[in-house]
Amino acid sequence: MSLAVDPRAVESLLAFWADAGVEASYADQPIDRLAEGAALLRARSQPPVSTPVARPVLVSGGSADVTAAVARARASAADCQDITALAAAIAAFDGCPLKAQGARQAVVSRGPVDAPLMIIGECPGPDEDAAGQPFVGRSGQLLDRMLKAAGLTDRAFFTNTVFWRPPGNRTPTAQEQAICAPFLERAVALVKPRLLLLVGGASAKALLKRDEGILALRGRWFEWTSADGSQELPALPTLHPSFLLRQPASKKKAWQDLLTLTERLDRPDRPH
Repeated sequence: MSLAVDPRAVESLLAFWADAGVEASYADQPIDRLAEGAALLRARSQPPVSTPVARPVLVSGGSADVTAAVARARASAADCQDITALAAAIAAFDGCPLKAQGARQAVVSRGPVDAPLMIIGECPGPDEDAAGQPFVGRSGQLLDRMLKAAGLTDRAFFTNTVFWRPPGNRTPTAQEQAICAPFLERAVALVKPRLLLLVGGASAKALLKRDEGILALRGRWFEWTSADGSQELPALPTLHPSFLLRQPASKKKAWQDLLTLTERLDRPDRPH
């Protein structure tokens, strides 16, 4: 039995939806949403069908590759008896993928090789990549001015957690830092600094093995320990100068960190 449809009722309903802003109809037939919902609930109540999980395939840059690269870096670094030899070993090393991703050259260090302070940043930027030295761009120039004001000029040895510029100036990955770590630890052993200044979140997290952000870590003293446990040094995280260029109001915090570091660096050694 068919029901007669009053054209005036249809027109009235269409006018109502038009006034409400409806401009198109997406289906020619009505849909029973209640039936759809009931079917969905029935499907959810059924036990899931187990499917075999594919094992991950190890590709280049996987854990086995990183472990092998770290071992090669450790063997190469151990043979270096001074910073010049270490820089040559780093330049010749091809185990870090950053070397083949557009970097011009290895950027190892600058500063006196017997400095009492070692400043460890994150990675080279475009200016450093061009000059072959760390912390020479705008952020490095700001850091130099701050060090001078704190009386630390010519008392710092600069380096980074990785020695090649990452593409697009991105933050280095934990794998890239791990591969370069044996060279960095050898630099610490050769320079024999009294204190470490960890500049930026990527540097602080990598060396201290912590997950907190730099704003939580800065201004606090930690103990850095080498992978083999043979070296331990006090380490102070601080804000990266590139961050200070973007957030000038934070310079006060970084200045406080430098004053804290200088006070400890100049503190007389305790008698044995």
